[in-house]
Amino acid sequence: MRRWPICLAFFALCFAACAACAQSADPTATAACNFDDDNQLAVNYDPITVGVKKKVLGSEIHYDKVWSPGGKPMTLFTNTPLTIDGKEVPAGAYTLFVIPREKNWTLIISKSTDMSGNYDESKDLMRVPLEFGQLPQAEPNFSVYFAHTAPKECNMRMDLQKARAWTVFQQTK
Repeated sequence: MRRWPICLAFFALCFAACAACAQSADPTATAACNFDDDNQLAVNYDPITVGVKKKVLGSEIHYDKVWSPGGKPMTLFTNTPLTIDGKEVPAGAYTLFVIPREKNWTLIISKSTDMSGNYDESKDLMRVPLEFGQLPQAEPNFSVYFAHTAPKECNMRMDLQKARAWTVFQQTK
């Protein structure tokens, strides 16, 4: 009879610990491109969910305004020099922002590593015009991923609802 309250208290404690862990879990996702065994790049981002029924691009996510998914910038980590749109990106850590527009997007690579979500134009390393297209089916989550398109070359793609924006990252080493 005395074991019942102890078991109940134990299970309540376990439940509370699991709930606390679930709430503190980091919701970030990572997209990576491995050029070879020693050279890679990775982008960390918040895979926000926007749904497919309500149009958020142009309303909640404003056109022509700097946007950081989930309220904090994406991060780019690379251990190899890169070329993006003909411009050099040294190995290192950067933050990424996006300027969405109805028919094209711009990627901002910032030298800042401030994760507060505050954007400072004076810290821009470069702005890259992104290729842009429409997906046949709406995606409910903002997602970033890489596809190998050639040796030492990866295509970074960003999808949100019916929009897809992409650019090529080339290893310059």
